[in-house]
Amino acid sequence: MTFQFSYRSFFPGYLVMLGAFLSACNVHDGTPMHDEPQFQVGAVDVEQLLESLTLEQKVAQMIQGEIKHVTPEDMRIYGLGSVLNGGGSFPNDEKYASTQAWVDLADAYYKASIQVSKDNAGIPTIWGTDAVHGHNNVVGATLFPHNIGLGAANDPKLIGRIGAATAVEVKATGIDWIFAPTLAVAIDDRWGRTYEAYSDRPSIVSDYAYEVVAAIQGQGMAATAKHFIGDGGTYRGVDQGDTQLPLETLLEIHGQGYYKALDAGVLSVMASFNSWNGDKIHGNKELLTDVLKGRLGFEGFVVSDWNGVGQVDGCTSDSCAQAINAGIDMIMAPEDWKALLFNTVQQVKDGEISMARIDDAVRRILLVKNEIGLFDGVMPSTRAQNLTNEIGSDAHRNIAREAVRKSLVMLKNNSNVLPVKASSKILVAGSGADSIQMQTGGWTLSWQGTGNSNDDFPGATSIYAGIQEVVTAAGGNAELAVSANYEVRPDVAIVVFGESPYAEGQGDVGSLSWQQGYDRDLTVLQRLQADGIPVVSVLLTGRPLWVNQHINASDAFVVAWLPGSEGNGVADILLAGADGTSKYDFTGRLSFDWPNSDLNNVDAHLPVADILFPYGYGLDYQNSSNLSAELQEEPLGEIVGLDRTIFSGGTKEPWQLFIGDAENWSVPVTGGSAVTDKGGLALSSIDRFVQEDARLLQWSGEGEDPSQVYWQSDSPVDFTDLRALDGVLSVIYQVAQAPTSTVTMRMDCGFPCTGELNVTDIFSQESGAGWQQIAIPLACFEAAGADLGKVVTPLVISSAAKFGLKIAGVSVLEDAPNDALLVCPE
Repeated sequence: MTFQFSYRSFFPGYLVMLGAFLSACNVHDGTPMHDEPQFQVGAVDVEQLLESLTLEQKVAQMIQGEIKHVTPEDMRIYGLGSVLNGGGSFPNDEKYASTQAWVDLADAYYKASIQVSKDNAGIPTIWGTDAVHGHNNVVGATLFPHNIGLGAANDPKLIGRIGAATAVEVKATGIDWIFAPTLAVAIDDRWGRTYEAYSDRPSIVSDYAYEVVAAIQGQGMAATAKHFIGDGGTYRGVDQGDTQLPLETLLEIHGQGYYKALDAGVLSVMASFNSWNGDKIHGNKELLTDVLKGRLGFEGFVVSDWNGVGQVDGCTSDSCAQAINAGIDMIMAPEDWKALLFNTVQQVKDGEISMARIDDAVRRILLVKNEIGLFDGVMPSTRAQNLTNEIGSDAHRNIAREAVRKSLVMLKNNSNVLPVKASSKILVAGSGADSIQMQTGGWTLSWQGTGNSNDDFPGATSIYAGIQEVVTAAGGNAELAVSANYEVRPDVAIVVFGESPYAEGQGDVGSLSWQQGYDRDLTVLQRLQADGIPVVSVLLTGRPLWVNQHINASDAFVVAWLPGSEGNGVADILLAGADGTSKYDFTGRLSFDWPNSDLNNVDAHLPVADILFPYGYGLDYQNSSNLSAELQEEPLGEIVGLDRTIFSGGTKEPWQLFIGDAENWSVPVTGGSAVTDKGGLALSSIDRFVQEDARLLQWSGEGEDPSQVYWQSDSPVDFTDLRALDGVLSVIYQVAQAPTSTVTMRMDCGFPCTGELNVTDIFSQESGAGWQQIAIPLACFEAAGADLGKVVTPLVISSAAKFGLKIAGVSVLEDAPNDALLVCPE
């Protein structure tokens, strides 16, 4: 189905009246009265439907819960207007849920939503999902380059094709609402969501907005323009921070994409987490009502972000009259939806929220549901019929592969090292060479994009696999050696490296310097360079980075951004046939300025102003003159201090998280949950401040053998300088259940080198005491036997006791924080 949305089309004269809808008035409990919708299918008279609803039924339409916390039975009783699946949330909490499982759950919610009861008006629910670079919560879906790469492609029609393909794959799972496109203009690249922006200029964002909205909604889905407004303009690039601009400047820079999205008839707009001049947008009536709905004429509905209403002063996640009064129409309350529903009903009764505001919100929601055909009486499974094979289809993967080719930007190509003859002996090295997780980045099968292996991406191709396929066919040789310890001396090395996946909050950085103070990638490049091997660097990144040293250590340098599932698109560009020419040339051009320094040279709080490669820069095979001058390598900011963050929201490089027991001491934690082989320790992701920013550890206490959790590096780390400064190991924790016997904490330096401390007393406190922080001097571990010059495992917590512990932070610090308990256990 293809249509051009018009708000005026909501009120055609042929709208039919409700049939037996008022029969719901005689229902006095949660018992369903009918198995089928109690209205005539097809377009409805929204005004008459609205007039027939009770207060409770109206407010229910404004509530959106998360599928982990809303059952079909909840839907049957309360008739929620919407559900969503957050990043890393799946039907039955099963990561590998089949397409049919997604459709079955969509059907279950739909059937429950149309059953009339006391508080359920029988109105079909709408399901929303964050399909931000393809249907990224579904195993096997096509994953397109993240927005920053698409911006470099500068091809609006391609973006439309991607939007349509994504919508088809989403529809195939029975879902009808997509939380995309993101229309941010990223001003400070230190922002952890920079890769969700097409550009640091409004023009590309504006050019893309119309195409992607029209494409998604052309498939009969609802699109979402997000996040309104100024999410990419916060001070210092802090996620959910403050955008400090006059209104007209705010609109001039950050509003351009919304103008075009509204022209395309976008059906929903998501409010942004950030503040505007100190005022949280979720509670800002001037922006949400006066500007968006009034001045800009938006007639769809405004949805809040994940518990965003709880950030408004005086509000909580389950109670916020101010946000509704400001113009939020649908409230995303993933877990607290029921309390929010009851509290909002009471606030209307108490006069804190007017009935007129409730009616306006519900009218908008019903009009959107009407527009996308939810009142047509068609089951999600029927809409999804014959689309199963579209998920990860060859046609969609070909679009994604094309997008990869068009997104790559070549910054350097000295001596025409590129393209590389496929018949050559090629070393493929680097942490990203054979890592589809690194290619796909955040918002991929989990919120942060972490915890995935190549096996989680059926049908996808790593960059190495793409190179290997072409090279093998040409009679060449492609050797994979991540650390560049090759067996056969190569003619050329292609080194793929860059950022590990991250999403909002956890992706914020203080400097654009890459691996400053931890130069694993640079060491690989310099070693190859010293061996006289030509080096082609391929950078996987969600933002422009200060990588002058890495560029200097490379003969050719290509930015691949976060290319998604089709790594073979990289091989398409880098490799040449027997005649020395490539079938494709570089057409990608920077949609961001590329920095020549790590920080702003005048004020570190401001975006970097010293530009190495300007917006629009990019070489191709017809224009690849040598970059002869050595780039300056001195950082403006101080070398990153000795402090080492091990875990904060997620595990940080170079560390990896493991659990284990006597059956298997090294079980890698590759997702939101894990259990030791003997079942003595279970780990799960929990929320402290934001989604999945802490871990819950639960020791069962069954059996005599201990189980342990630990962070480990592939190579030793030297903590002796920190020891000289009286450094500490810091842990932010909360006791969930006091241990019933001994708990130990270790710092390991390669078996049998270790320093073990008894920390039972520290954790033997009543649960519910709140979050606390301890600081244990490194000298204590040294005294217990640890060699601080070669630490491989900075923290091991081990116990055979029944014990519950929440951890939100692990760091090795120069100084103990003022509010931490400084202790040296025996």
